[in-house]
Amino acid sequence: MKARKVLLLFTMMLVGEGVFLLPFVVTRVFRPTFLKVFDITNLELGTAFSLYGIVAMISYFAGGPIADRYSPKKLLIVSLLVTALAGIIMAMIPSLATLTLLYGFWGLSTILLFWAGYIKAIRQFGGEESQGKSYGIVDGGRGLVAAIIASSSVLLLDAFLPSIVENASIDQLSNALSKIIFVFCGVVAASAVLVWYVFPKDDLEQVSTGQKLSLNGVKEVMKRRSIWLQAIILLCGYVGYKCTDDFGLYASDVFGYNDVNSAHIATISFWVRPIAAVAAGILGDKFGHSKITSLSFLILIAGSFVIATGLLRPGMELMIALTIASTSLGIYGLRGLYYALFQESKIPLSITGSAIGFVSVIGYTPDIFMGPLMGVILDNNPGALGHQYLFGLLAIFGLIGLFASILFRKTLS
Repeated sequence: MKARKVLLLFTMMLVGEGVFLLPFVVTRVFRPTFLKVFDITNLELGTAFSLYGIVAMISYFAGGPIADRYSPKKLLIVSLLVTALAGIIMAMIPSLATLTLLYGFWGLSTILLFWAGYIKAIRQFGGEESQGKSYGIVDGGRGLVAAIIASSSVLLLDAFLPSIVENASIDQLSNALSKIIFVFCGVVAASAVLVWYVFPKDDLEQVSTGQKLSLNGVKEVMKRRSIWLQAIILLCGYVGYKCTDDFGLYASDVFGYNDVNSAHIATISFWVRPIAAVAAGILGDKFGHSKITSLSFLILIAGSFVIATGLLRPGMELMIALTIASTSLGIYGLRGLYYALFQESKIPLSITGSAIGFVSVIGYTPDIFMGPLMGVILDNNPGALGHQYLFGLLAIFGLIGLFASILFRKTLS
């Protein structure tokens, strides 16, 4: 039984990150290469992300009641398979219009049938006394999966390119990136197969056959002040998560790193994630999730301030790595706590899906506005200045999130 639980936990980690490999991890690790190969600007890529966000917002709202009505297993399998199939289109390096529509489709496939059911499954798995540990371990595991895949894919990129990376042609970069995307498609499809064999029907599939879809749960959660504050916390923390997309481009634009080395810099954030999420979850269970949320925002603010003030200079490799790692520590610590706050505010399991859906509709709005906003900031302020403005903005969101987490704690006291 213990071995089965471990396998189930591993599967949750793999699928939780696997479903987002294609829409997000590709660009997070290989952003400079991606922009060159697709011949697009930061704003054009941001517009594609924005369409994803718009579709996702609708999907979050609809996905909550669906998760309260249907079991996760089959929903997750369908989500993973159609996401992987759509990835084949990306691997063919389509036009900007097709790429944008593809992101719109992923907004549907990765959220409507996946997200609320997935989070609800984690809550069932963790029990009422160890919500922070449960979410933290799963998100930390997701981070470890992402870090391994990201680092491995950077090695693949290096292997696919000429010995002198700077001399690689656009065709060579395109061929290498395409192969990596195909590998990601295979990982996502394999995740679906694993869910089919590992997710137990009785433990995580609780189908309410006689119950109709209802918005009563949504109405109930909207009356709670703590839910609104949790949504703000999620929004501010997710702005930080979106800004991790910039680490590779930051290394390229400001410090002159090549495609491979900038990708290595981007993977630092991936390796911090498992440590941050697990530690935050365990500390949250011991000292209070909202207290550790406040601490995570403080770390995020401090790291963003260092980047925003332009203190880092070429040649300061160790300080660059430490700053990215510490900023990531705050960002990913928050990811281990987003949904553990439900336990602190005593949200009943019966309306967890609706609560997740409502909080997500507000909290994940950065999927709509951060892509275009990052594009405008970076494209209109070349070099170091654009990145400084971006992380200055993140510091402001961090302050808002810190204030919301303090109010959240006071609301429950």
